[in-house]
Amino acid sequence: MADEADKPEEDGEAAEQWELVNTPLGEQWSGRTRYAAAMFFYKRDEMSAETLEVYRICARLDSENPLPIIRDRGVGKDWLKRIGFE
Repeated sequence: MADEADKPEEDGEAAEQWELVNTPLGEQWSGRTRYAAAMFFYKRDEMSAETLEVYRICARLDSENPLPIIRDRGVGKDWLKRIGFE
């Protein structure tokens, strides 16, 4: 069981991963960066497998925005709300 001393480190990691999952489109390796950060949230049960799959598909496509694809597939509604894409 994690003690309170581990909490700030976890919050810091989550904040860093949040920035990474929001890496701007078109930057070199940004698709892979977003996918790696999405995996972090998936492992914490904060993202569905279907949503993560869209990030995986877009990983090699640095200019492709996964959010409209997630919306069009009708998956990840909680994730889209959380990330501000409704």
